[in-house]
Amino acid sequence: MVSGLTSKRIVNGGFNPDIDCTIDDGDTAWVTVSSILVLAMMSALAFFEAGLSRKKETLTIFSQIWIGLAVLALCWILFGYTLVFGPTQGGVIGGLDYIAFLNVDLAKCSQHALSIPHAIFAIFQMMFACITPLLMTGAFAERLRWRAYIVFIVVWEFLVYYPLAHIIWGGGFLSHQPLDTLDFAGGIVIHTSSGIAALVCALVFGRRKDFDDHHGEPHPSNLPLAAIGAALLWMGWFGFNAGSALSSSSIAVAAVLNTQAAACTSTVVWLFMFWVQNKKPSLVSLLNGSIAGLAGITPASGYITVHSALVIGLLLGAFSYLGIYVLKHKLKIDDALDVSSVHGITGLIGSIAIGFCATTKVNPGGADGVFYGNGWQLLAQIVGVALALFWSGLVTFILAISIRLLNRKYPYLLVNTREEEEQGLDGLEFAEISAYEETVSRDALELMLNDLEKKRLYHMRKLIDTQQEQFMLEQKQRKKFVDNVRVSLSSGRGNLDSPSTPNAAATQSILSSYGTY
Repeated sequence: MVSGLTSKRIVNGGFNPDIDCTIDDGDTAWVTVSSILVLAMMSALAFFEAGLSRKKETLTIFSQIWIGLAVLALCWILFGYTLVFGPTQGGVIGGLDYIAFLNVDLAKCSQHALSIPHAIFAIFQMMFACITPLLMTGAFAERLRWRAYIVFIVVWEFLVYYPLAHIIWGGGFLSHQPLDTLDFAGGIVIHTSSGIAALVCALVFGRRKDFDDHHGEPHPSNLPLAAIGAALLWMGWFGFNAGSALSSSSIAVAAVLNTQAAACTSTVVWLFMFWVQNKKPSLVSLLNGSIAGLAGITPASGYITVHSALVIGLLLGAFSYLGIYVLKHKLKIDDALDVSSVHGITGLIGSIAIGFCATTKVNPGGADGVFYGNGWQLLAQIVGVALALFWSGLVTFILAISIRLLNRKYPYLLVNTREEEEQGLDGLEFAEISAYEETVSRDALELMLNDLEKKRLYHMRKLIDTQQEQFMLEQKQRKKFVDNVRVSLSSGRGNLDSPSTPNAAATQSILSSYGTY
Protein backbone atom coordinates (compact mmCIF):
# COMPACT_ATOMS: atom_id res chain seq x y z
CA MET A 1 0.00 0.00 0.00
CA VAL A 2 2.27 2.75 -1.29
CA SER A 3 0.99 6.16 -2.29
CA GLY A 4 3.03 8.78 -4.06
CA LEU A 5 3.71 10.42 -0.71
CA THR A 6 4.79 7.48 1.39
CA SER A 7 7.16 5.53 -0.82
CA LYS A 8 10.22 7.66 -0.13
CA ARG A 9 9.54 7.90 3.58
CA ILE A 10 10.81 4.37 4.25
CA VAL A 11 14.40 3.71 3.22
CA ASN A 12 15.51 0.06 3.34
CA GLY A 13 12.92 -0.69 5.94
CA GLY A 14 13.88 2.19 8.23
CA PHE A 15 12.40 5.58 9.08
CA ASN A 16 13.68 8.57 7.14
CA PRO A 17 13.65 11.55 9.55
CA ASP A 18 14.55 14.09 6.89
CA ILE A 19 11.02 14.26 5.44
CA ASP A 20 8.49 16.30 7.40
CA CYS A 21 4.76 15.78 7.18
CA THR A 22 1.83 18.16 7.26
CA ILE A 23 -1.68 17.01 8.15
CA ASP A 24 -4.13 17.72 5.33
CA ASP A 25 -7.79 18.00 6.29
CA GLY A 26 -9.01 16.76 2.91
CA ASP A 27 -6.81 13.68 3.02
CA THR A 28 -7.83 12.99 6.61
CA ALA A 29 -11.52 13.26 5.74
CA TRP A 30 -11.18 10.92 2.77
CA VAL A 31 -9.29 8.21 4.66
CA THR A 32 -11.78 8.49 7.54
CA VAL A 33 -14.70 7.99 5.15
CA SER A 34 -12.83 5.13 3.46
CA SER A 35 -12.36 3.44 6.84
CA ILE A 36 -16.12 3.58 7.41
CA LEU A 37 -16.80 2.21 3.93
CA VAL A 38 -14.50 -0.76 4.50
CA LEU A 39 -16.11 -1.36 7.89
CA ALA A 40 -19.50 -1.52 6.15
CA MET A 41 -18.09 -4.09 3.73
CA MET A 42 -17.99 -6.65 6.52
CA SER A 43 -21.74 -6.44 7.08
CA ALA A 44 -22.16 -6.51 3.30
CA LEU A 45 -20.03 -9.67 3.21
CA ALA A 46 -22.40 -11.27 5.73
CA PHE A 47 -25.43 -10.35 3.56
CA PHE A 48 -23.72 -11.71 0.47
CA GLU A 49 -22.60 -15.02 1.97
CA ALA A 50 -25.81 -15.63 3.94
CA GLY A 51 -27.94 -14.99 0.86
CA LEU A 52 -25.94 -17.48 -1.20
CA SER A 53 -25.91 -20.13 1.54
CA ARG A 54 -28.71 -22.34 2.80
CA LYS A 55 -31.18 -20.84 5.25
CA LYS A 56 -30.07 -23.11 8.08
CA GLU A 57 -26.62 -21.43 8.02
CA THR A 58 -27.83 -17.80 8.13
CA LEU A 59 -27.28 -17.15 11.84
CA THR A 60 -23.91 -18.88 11.71
CA ILE A 61 -22.57 -16.70 8.90
CA PHE A 62 -23.79 -13.45 10.43
CA SER A 63 -22.38 -14.42 13.82
CA GLN A 64 -19.03 -15.52 12.40
CA ILE A 65 -18.61 -12.22 10.57
CA TRP A 66 -19.73 -10.17 13.57
CA ILE A 67 -17.63 -11.88 16.23
CA GLY A 68 -14.71 -12.03 13.81
CA LEU A 69 -14.83 -8.27 13.37
CA ALA A 70 -14.92 -7.67 17.14
CA VAL A 71 -12.17 -10.14 18.07
CA LEU A 72 -9.83 -9.23 15.22
CA ALA A 73 -10.22 -5.49 15.88
CA LEU A 74 -9.15 -6.05 19.50
CA CYS A 75 -6.21 -8.12 18.32
CA TRP A 76 -5.21 -5.30 16.00
CA ILE A 77 -5.35 -2.62 18.71
CA LEU A 78 -3.41 -4.69 21.23
CA PHE A 79 -0.81 -6.39 19.03
CA GLY A 80 -1.54 -6.30 15.32
CA TYR A 81 -0.70 -2.74 14.43
CA THR A 82 2.67 -2.80 16.09
CA LEU A 83 3.55 -6.20 14.60
CA VAL A 84 2.74 -4.91 11.10
CA PHE A 85 3.89 -1.28 11.20
CA GLY A 86 6.34 -1.20 14.06
CA PRO A 87 10.08 -0.90 13.32
CA THR A 88 11.10 -3.98 11.39
CA GLN A 89 12.70 -6.92 13.16
CA GLY A 90 14.70 -8.88 10.65
CA GLY A 91 12.47 -7.73 7.80
CA VAL A 92 9.67 -10.17 8.71
CA ILE A 93 7.75 -8.65 11.64
CA GLY A 94 7.38 -5.32 13.40
CA GLY A 95 8.61 -4.36 16.86
CA LEU A 96 6.50 -3.51 19.91
CA ASP A 97 6.75 0.30 19.78
CA TYR A 98 2.99 0.66 19.17
CA ILE A 99 1.67 -2.14 21.38
CA ALA A 100 -1.88 -1.37 22.56
CA PHE A 101 -1.75 1.74 20.32
CA LEU A 102 0.96 3.35 22.44
CA ASN A 103 2.63 6.23 20.56
CA VAL A 104 -0.16 6.24 17.97
CA ASP A 105 -0.73 9.99 17.84
CA LEU A 106 -4.08 11.60 17.12
CA ALA A 107 -2.59 14.77 15.61
CA LYS A 108 0.76 13.79 14.10
CA CYS A 109 1.47 11.58 11.13
CA SER A 110 3.54 8.39 10.89
CA GLN A 111 6.30 7.44 8.47
CA HIS A 112 3.73 5.39 6.53
CA ALA A 113 1.28 8.20 5.73
CA LEU A 114 2.54 11.77 5.59
CA SER A 115 -0.67 13.81 5.35
CA ILE A 116 -3.05 12.12 7.79
CA PRO A 117 -2.92 11.53 11.56
CA HIS A 118 -1.18 8.38 12.71
CA ALA A 119 -4.37 7.19 14.44
CA ILE A 120 -6.59 7.30 11.35
CA PHE A 121 -3.94 5.42 9.37
CA ALA A 122 -3.97 2.72 12.07
CA ILE A 123 -7.78 2.56 12.01
CA PHE A 124 -7.88 2.30 8.22
CA GLN A 125 -5.40 -0.57 8.36
CA MET A 126 -7.51 -2.22 11.07
CA MET A 127 -10.34 -2.71 8.60
CA PHE A 128 -8.07 -4.61 6.22
CA ALA A 129 -6.77 -6.80 9.03
CA CYS A 130 -10.32 -7.63 10.12
CA ILE A 131 -11.83 -8.45 6.73
CA THR A 132 -9.05 -10.73 5.45
CA PRO A 133 -9.74 -13.85 7.58
CA LEU A 134 -13.49 -13.25 7.24
CA LEU A 135 -13.26 -13.82 3.48
CA MET A 136 -12.47 -17.46 4.22
CA THR A 137 -15.80 -18.07 5.96
CA GLY A 138 -17.39 -18.71 2.59
CA ALA A 139 -15.00 -21.60 1.89
CA PHE A 140 -15.68 -23.76 4.95
CA ALA A 141 -19.36 -22.81 5.32
CA GLU A 142 -21.49 -25.51 6.99
CA ARG A 143 -18.46 -27.40 8.34
CA LEU A 144 -16.37 -25.43 10.87
CA ARG A 145 -18.04 -25.03 14.23
CA TRP A 146 -17.88 -22.15 16.68
CA ARG A 147 -14.95 -23.06 18.94
CA ALA A 148 -12.68 -24.03 16.08
CA TYR A 149 -13.62 -20.97 14.05
CA ILE A 150 -12.55 -18.45 16.70
CA VAL A 151 -9.22 -20.13 17.32
CA PHE A 152 -8.58 -20.59 13.60
CA ILE A 153 -9.06 -16.96 12.53
CA VAL A 154 -7.07 -15.53 15.46
CA VAL A 155 -4.08 -17.85 14.99
CA TRP A 156 -4.21 -17.36 11.21
CA GLU A 157 -4.23 -13.58 11.69
CA PHE A 158 -1.11 -13.65 13.84
CA LEU A 159 0.83 -16.20 11.81
CA VAL A 160 -0.17 -15.25 8.26
CA TYR A 161 -1.65 -11.79 7.92
CA TYR A 162 0.63 -9.86 10.28
CA PRO A 163 3.91 -11.15 8.81
CA LEU A 164 2.79 -10.78 5.19
CA ALA A 165 1.44 -7.27 5.77
CA HIS A 166 4.71 -6.23 7.42
CA ILE A 167 6.88 -7.79 4.74
CA ILE A 168 5.06 -6.01 1.90
CA TRP A 169 3.58 -2.87 3.51
CA GLY A 170 5.23 -2.29 6.86
CA GLY A 171 8.92 -1.98 6.07
CA GLY A 172 9.76 -5.68 5.62
CA PHE A 173 12.18 -7.15 3.11
CA LEU A 174 9.76 -6.91 0.14
CA SER A 175 8.75 -3.28 0.79
CA HIS A 176 11.98 -1.76 -0.49
CA GLN A 177 14.76 -2.39 -2.98
CA PRO A 178 16.04 -4.64 -4.40
CA LEU A 179 12.71 -6.51 -4.46
CA ASP A 180 10.10 -3.79 -3.99
CA THR A 181 6.88 -5.76 -4.36
CA LEU A 182 3.89 -3.51 -5.06
CA ASP A 183 0.43 -4.18 -3.65
CA PHE A 184 -1.73 -1.09 -3.71
CA ALA A 185 -4.69 -2.31 -1.64
CA GLY A 186 -4.22 -5.97 -0.81
CA GLY A 187 -4.16 -8.31 -3.78
CA ILE A 188 -1.27 -10.26 -2.27
CA VAL A 189 -1.68 -9.57 1.43
CA ILE A 190 -5.46 -10.03 1.44
CA HIS A 191 -6.90 -11.83 -1.58
CA THR A 192 -4.08 -14.19 -2.55
CA SER A 193 -3.41 -15.21 1.05
CA SER A 194 -7.08 -15.77 1.92
CA GLY A 195 -7.76 -17.43 -1.44
CA ILE A 196 -5.10 -20.11 -1.05
CA ALA A 197 -6.16 -20.56 2.59
CA ALA A 198 -9.74 -21.12 1.46
CA LEU A 199 -8.61 -23.79 -1.00
CA VAL A 200 -6.55 -25.58 1.65
CA CYS A 201 -9.45 -25.51 4.12
CA ALA A 202 -11.81 -26.95 1.52
CA LEU A 203 -9.37 -29.77 0.82
CA VAL A 204 -8.59 -30.63 4.45
CA PHE A 205 -12.09 -30.30 5.90
CA GLY A 206 -13.50 -32.32 3.01
CA ARG A 207 -16.74 -32.14 1.07
CA ARG A 208 -20.14 -31.68 2.61
CA LYS A 209 -22.06 -34.94 2.89
CA ASP A 210 -24.58 -33.93 0.21
CA PHE A 211 -22.06 -32.34 -2.16
CA ASP A 212 -22.93 -34.69 -5.01
CA ASP A 213 -26.66 -34.12 -4.54
CA HIS A 214 -26.37 -30.51 -5.70
CA HIS A 215 -22.90 -30.51 -7.32
CA GLY A 216 -21.58 -28.26 -4.56
CA GLU A 217 -24.10 -25.52 -5.29
CA PRO A 218 -27.26 -25.84 -3.15
CA HIS A 219 -30.09 -23.44 -3.86
CA PRO A 220 -29.36 -20.00 -2.33
CA SER A 221 -31.63 -19.07 0.56
CA ASN A 222 -32.15 -15.43 -0.40
CA LEU A 223 -30.84 -14.04 -3.67
CA PRO A 224 -32.15 -10.49 -3.08
CA LEU A 225 -30.17 -10.41 0.19
CA ALA A 226 -27.07 -11.62 -1.67
CA ALA A 227 -27.58 -8.91 -4.30
CA ILE A 228 -27.87 -6.24 -1.60
CA GLY A 229 -24.64 -7.52 -0.07
CA ALA A 230 -22.85 -7.46 -3.42
CA ALA A 231 -24.07 -3.91 -4.11
CA LEU A 232 -22.81 -2.70 -0.73
CA LEU A 233 -19.50 -4.50 -1.29
CA TRP A 234 -19.12 -2.75 -4.65
CA MET A 235 -19.77 0.62 -3.04
CA GLY A 236 -17.41 -0.07 -0.15
CA TRP A 237 -14.68 -1.23 -2.51
CA PHE A 238 -14.11 2.36 -3.62
CA GLY A 239 -13.05 3.11 -0.06
CA PHE A 240 -11.05 -0.12 0.01
CA ASN A 241 -9.05 0.76 -3.11
CA ALA A 242 -9.14 4.54 -3.44
CA GLY A 243 -8.67 4.98 0.30
CA SER A 244 -5.37 3.14 -0.06
CA ALA A 245 -3.99 6.21 -1.80
CA LEU A 246 -4.03 7.71 1.72
CA SER A 247 -4.86 11.04 0.13
CA SER A 248 -7.59 12.73 -1.88
CA SER A 249 -5.38 12.89 -4.95
CA SER A 250 -5.22 11.85 -8.59
CA ILE A 251 -4.04 8.43 -7.41
CA ALA A 252 -7.35 7.98 -5.56
CA VAL A 253 -9.21 9.04 -8.70
CA ALA A 254 -7.26 6.49 -10.75
CA ALA A 255 -8.13 3.80 -8.21
CA VAL A 256 -11.85 4.62 -8.42
CA LEU A 257 -11.81 4.62 -12.22
CA ASN A 258 -9.86 1.39 -12.53
CA THR A 259 -11.99 -0.35 -9.91
CA GLN A 260 -15.19 0.47 -11.77
CA ALA A 261 -13.77 -0.45 -15.18
CA ALA A 262 -12.48 -3.87 -14.09
CA ALA A 263 -15.60 -4.76 -12.11
CA CYS A 264 -17.93 -3.97 -14.99
CA THR A 265 -15.76 -5.80 -17.51
CA SER A 266 -15.56 -8.91 -15.34
CA THR A 267 -19.34 -8.86 -14.83
CA VAL A 268 -19.96 -8.80 -18.57
CA VAL A 269 -17.48 -11.64 -19.11
CA TRP A 270 -19.30 -13.79 -16.54
CA LEU A 271 -22.64 -12.97 -18.14
CA PHE A 272 -21.37 -14.00 -21.57
CA MET A 273 -19.64 -17.21 -20.43
CA PHE A 274 -22.59 -18.39 -18.33
CA TRP A 275 -25.02 -17.59 -21.15
CA VAL A 276 -22.96 -19.55 -23.67
CA GLN A 277 -22.76 -22.55 -21.32
CA ASN A 278 -26.35 -22.55 -20.02
CA LYS A 279 -28.34 -20.62 -22.67
CA LYS A 280 -29.72 -18.27 -20.00
CA PRO A 281 -28.40 -15.60 -17.60
CA SER A 282 -27.94 -16.03 -13.84
CA LEU A 283 -28.02 -13.48 -11.03
CA VAL A 284 -25.48 -15.49 -9.01
CA SER A 285 -23.05 -15.42 -11.93
CA LEU A 286 -23.47 -11.65 -12.25
CA LEU A 287 -22.74 -11.15 -8.55
CA ASN A 288 -19.70 -13.42 -8.62
CA GLY A 289 -18.41 -11.74 -11.77
CA SER A 290 -18.59 -8.33 -10.13
CA ILE A 291 -16.83 -9.46 -6.95
CA ALA A 292 -14.14 -11.19 -9.00
CA GLY A 293 -13.40 -7.99 -10.88
CA LEU A 294 -13.33 -5.91 -7.70
CA ALA A 295 -11.02 -8.33 -5.89
CA GLY A 296 -8.65 -8.78 -8.81
CA ILE A 297 -8.11 -5.12 -9.60
CA THR A 298 -7.38 -4.30 -5.95
CA PRO A 299 -3.57 -4.70 -6.05
CA ALA A 300 -3.15 -2.81 -9.32
CA SER A 301 -5.85 -0.13 -9.01
CA GLY A 302 -3.48 2.70 -8.03
CA TYR A 303 -0.68 1.87 -10.48
CA ILE A 304 -2.25 1.35 -13.91
CA THR A 305 -4.22 3.16 -16.62
CA VAL A 306 -7.90 2.55 -17.26
CA HIS A 307 -7.07 0.77 -20.53
CA SER A 308 -4.97 -1.74 -18.65
CA ALA A 309 -7.82 -2.12 -16.15
CA LEU A 310 -10.21 -3.10 -18.94
CA VAL A 311 -7.85 -5.81 -20.21
CA ILE A 312 -7.19 -7.08 -16.69
CA GLY A 313 -10.96 -7.16 -16.11
CA LEU A 314 -11.33 -9.52 -19.07
CA LEU A 315 -8.71 -11.85 -17.64
CA LEU A 316 -10.19 -11.70 -14.16
CA GLY A 317 -13.65 -12.63 -15.38
CA ALA A 318 -12.50 -15.46 -17.62
CA PHE A 319 -10.06 -17.12 -15.22
CA SER A 320 -12.27 -16.85 -12.15
CA TYR A 321 -15.14 -18.48 -14.07
CA LEU A 322 -12.88 -21.24 -15.36
CA GLY A 323 -11.42 -21.63 -11.88
CA ILE A 324 -14.82 -22.51 -10.43
CA TYR A 325 -15.49 -24.91 -13.30
CA VAL A 326 -12.20 -26.75 -12.74
CA LEU A 327 -11.98 -26.70 -8.94
CA LYS A 328 -15.61 -27.38 -8.07
CA HIS A 329 -17.11 -29.20 -11.04
CA LYS A 330 -14.11 -31.18 -12.28
CA LEU A 331 -11.94 -31.71 -9.20
CA LYS A 332 -14.98 -31.61 -6.85
CA ILE A 333 -13.28 -29.41 -4.26
CA ASP A 334 -16.00 -28.12 -1.95
CA ASP A 335 -15.11 -24.44 -1.62
CA ALA A 336 -18.70 -23.56 -0.76
CA LEU A 337 -18.77 -19.96 -2.03
CA ASP A 338 -15.78 -20.19 -4.39
CA VAL A 339 -13.43 -17.96 -2.39
CA SER A 340 -10.38 -19.62 -3.96
CA SER A 341 -11.50 -18.61 -7.46
CA VAL A 342 -13.29 -15.31 -6.89
CA HIS A 343 -10.62 -13.94 -4.53
CA GLY A 344 -7.55 -16.16 -4.79
CA ILE A 345 -7.14 -16.57 -8.54
CA THR A 346 -8.12 -12.97 -9.22
CA GLY A 347 -5.81 -11.60 -6.51
CA LEU A 348 -2.94 -13.55 -8.06
CA ILE A 349 -3.69 -12.29 -11.58
CA GLY A 350 -4.04 -8.67 -10.49
CA SER A 351 -0.81 -8.81 -8.49
CA ILE A 352 1.19 -10.30 -11.37
CA ALA A 353 -0.39 -7.79 -13.79
CA ILE A 354 1.34 -4.97 -11.90
CA GLY A 355 4.63 -6.32 -13.21
CA PHE A 356 3.39 -5.73 -16.76
CA CYS A 357 1.11 -2.69 -16.59
CA ALA A 358 2.27 -0.45 -13.73
CA THR A 359 3.42 3.03 -14.71
CA THR A 360 4.85 5.94 -12.77
CA LYS A 361 2.73 8.25 -14.93
CA VAL A 362 -0.23 7.18 -12.81
CA ASN A 363 1.60 6.80 -9.50
CA PRO A 364 5.06 8.39 -9.16
CA GLY A 365 5.54 6.47 -5.92
CA GLY A 366 5.13 3.13 -7.68
CA ALA A 367 7.20 1.64 -10.47
CA ASP A 368 7.12 0.91 -14.20
CA GLY A 369 6.30 -2.58 -15.42
CA VAL A 370 7.44 -4.63 -18.39
CA PHE A 371 5.37 -2.61 -20.86
CA TYR A 372 7.18 0.54 -19.69
CA GLY A 373 10.71 -0.87 -19.79
CA ASN A 374 11.15 -2.42 -16.34
CA GLY A 375 11.19 -6.22 -16.36
CA TRP A 376 12.57 -6.37 -12.82
CA GLN A 377 9.19 -5.38 -11.39
CA LEU A 378 7.61 -8.55 -12.78
CA LEU A 379 10.12 -10.63 -10.83
CA ALA A 380 9.33 -8.65 -7.68
CA GLN A 381 5.62 -9.36 -8.11
CA ILE A 382 6.18 -13.06 -8.70
CA VAL A 383 8.29 -13.32 -5.55
CA GLY A 384 5.61 -11.58 -3.48
CA VAL A 385 2.82 -13.79 -4.81
CA ALA A 386 4.89 -16.96 -4.37
CA LEU A 387 5.67 -16.02 -0.77
CA ALA A 388 1.99 -15.43 0.01
CA LEU A 389 0.94 -18.70 -1.60
CA PHE A 390 3.60 -20.72 0.18
CA TRP A 391 3.35 -19.20 3.65
CA SER A 392 -0.43 -18.87 3.81
CA GLY A 393 -0.90 -22.35 2.33
CA LEU A 394 1.56 -23.95 4.73
CA VAL A 395 0.24 -22.32 7.90
CA THR A 396 -3.38 -22.92 6.90
CA PHE A 397 -2.68 -26.58 6.21
CA ILE A 398 -1.10 -27.03 9.65
CA LEU A 399 -4.03 -25.28 11.35
CA ALA A 400 -6.69 -27.13 9.38
CA ILE A 401 -5.14 -30.57 9.80
CA SER A 402 -4.72 -29.89 13.52
CA ILE A 403 -8.43 -29.09 13.82
CA ARG A 404 -9.34 -32.24 11.92
CA LEU A 405 -7.12 -34.44 14.09
CA LEU A 406 -8.38 -32.86 17.32
CA ASN A 407 -11.92 -33.37 16.10
CA ARG A 408 -11.41 -37.14 16.32
CA LYS A 409 -10.99 -36.82 20.09
CA TYR A 410 -13.24 -33.80 20.63
CA PRO A 411 -15.99 -34.20 18.00
CA TYR A 412 -17.45 -30.73 18.33
CA LEU A 413 -15.02 -28.81 16.14
CA LEU A 414 -16.43 -29.87 12.77
CA VAL A 415 -19.77 -31.04 11.41
CA ASN A 416 -19.30 -34.81 11.49
CA THR A 417 -22.48 -36.57 10.36
CA ARG A 418 -25.11 -36.16 7.69
CA GLU A 419 -27.70 -35.68 10.46
CA GLU A 420 -25.72 -32.75 11.87
CA GLU A 421 -25.32 -31.34 8.38
CA GLU A 422 -29.04 -31.59 7.69
CA GLN A 423 -29.79 -29.83 10.96
CA GLY A 424 -27.32 -27.06 10.12
CA LEU A 425 -24.97 -25.07 12.33
CA ASP A 426 -27.82 -22.73 13.27
CA GLY A 427 -29.64 -25.61 14.91
CA LEU A 428 -26.51 -27.10 16.47
CA GLU A 429 -25.03 -23.99 18.05
CA PHE A 430 -27.49 -21.09 18.46
CA ALA A 431 -30.07 -20.36 21.11
CA GLU A 432 -32.08 -18.20 18.72
CA ILE A 433 -32.91 -21.12 16.48
CA SER A 434 -36.46 -21.58 17.88
CA ALA A 435 -37.31 -17.94 17.32
CA TYR A 436 -35.72 -18.12 13.91
CA GLU A 437 -37.86 -21.10 12.95
CA GLU A 438 -41.03 -19.34 14.18
CA THR A 439 -40.38 -16.20 12.18
CA VAL A 440 -38.90 -17.71 9.06
CA SER A 441 -39.70 -21.40 8.77
CA ARG A 442 -43.41 -20.94 9.42
CA ASP A 443 -43.76 -18.87 6.28
CA ALA A 444 -41.69 -21.38 4.36
CA LEU A 445 -43.82 -24.22 5.75
CA GLU A 446 -47.04 -22.50 4.70
CA LEU A 447 -45.70 -22.03 1.20
CA MET A 448 -44.65 -25.67 1.10
CA LEU A 449 -48.07 -26.86 2.31
CA ASN A 450 -49.84 -24.66 -0.23
CA ASP A 451 -47.62 -26.07 -2.92
CA LEU A 452 -48.32 -29.64 -1.79
CA GLU A 453 -52.08 -28.96 -1.75
CA LYS A 454 -51.92 -27.61 -5.28
CA LYS A 455 -50.00 -30.68 -6.40
CA ARG A 456 -52.52 -32.99 -4.67
CA LEU A 457 -55.47 -31.31 -6.36
CA TYR A 458 -53.69 -31.40 -9.69
CA HIS A 459 -53.01 -35.15 -9.44
CA MET A 460 -56.60 -35.81 -8.30
CA ARG A 461 -58.00 -33.96 -11.30
CA LYS A 462 -55.61 -35.79 -13.57
CA LEU A 463 -56.70 -39.15 -12.08
CA ILE A 464 -60.39 -38.31 -12.52
CA ASP A 465 -59.83 -37.22 -16.11
CA THR A 466 -57.96 -40.48 -16.81
CA GLN A 467 -60.74 -42.57 -15.30
CA GLN A 468 -63.37 -40.70 -17.32
CA GLU A 469 -61.44 -41.23 -20.51
CA GLN A 470 -61.08 -44.95 -19.71
CA PHE A 471 -64.81 -45.22 -18.96
CA MET A 472 -65.77 -43.53 -22.23
CA LEU A 473 -63.42 -45.80 -24.16
CA GLU A 474 -64.96 -48.89 -22.58
CA GLN A 475 -68.43 -47.61 -23.37
CA LYS A 476 -67.50 -47.12 -27.00
CA GLN A 477 -66.03 -50.62 -27.17
CA ARG A 478 -69.20 -52.09 -25.65
CA LYS A 479 -71.42 -50.23 -28.05
CA LYS A 480 -69.34 -51.35 -30.98
CA PHE A 481 -69.52 -54.96 -29.81
CA VAL A 482 -73.28 -54.81 -29.36
CA ASP A 483 -73.74 -53.24 -32.76
CA ASN A 484 -71.63 -55.95 -34.35
CA VAL A 485 -73.66 -58.67 -32.62
CA ARG A 486 -76.95 -57.11 -33.73
CA VAL A 487 -75.75 -56.88 -37.30
CA SER A 488 -74.43 -60.45 -37.25
CA LEU A 489 -77.65 -61.93 -35.83
CA SER A 490 -80.02 -59.92 -37.91
CA SER A 491 -78.31 -60.71 -41.19
CA GLY A 492 -80.47 -63.50 -42.71
CA ARG A 493 -81.59 -64.79 -39.28
CA GLY A 494 -84.87 -62.96 -38.68
CA ASN A 495 -85.95 -60.44 -36.12
CA LEU A 496 -83.81 -60.46 -32.99
CA ASP A 497 -86.74 -59.24 -30.87
CA SER A 498 -89.09 -61.97 -32.09
CA PRO A 499 -89.52 -64.87 -29.70
CA SER A 500 -89.53 -67.26 -32.65
CA THR A 501 -85.97 -66.31 -33.54
CA PRO A 502 -83.58 -69.17 -32.60
CA ASN A 503 -81.51 -68.47 -29.49
CA ALA A 504 -83.28 -65.10 -29.15
CA ALA A 505 -83.49 -65.35 -25.38
CA ALA A 506 -79.79 -66.16 -24.98
CA THR A 507 -78.73 -63.41 -27.34
CA GLN A 508 -80.95 -60.90 -25.61
CA SER A 509 -79.36 -61.87 -22.29
CA ILE A 510 -75.84 -61.27 -23.68
CA LEU A 511 -76.80 -57.89 -25.04
CA SER A 512 -78.46 -56.80 -21.83
CA SER A 513 -75.23 -57.48 -19.94
CA TYR A 514 -73.56 -54.73 -22.01
CA GLY A 515 -76.24 -52.20 -21.28
CA THR A 516 -79.30 -50.96 -23.12
CA TYR A 517 -78.70 -49.13 -26.37
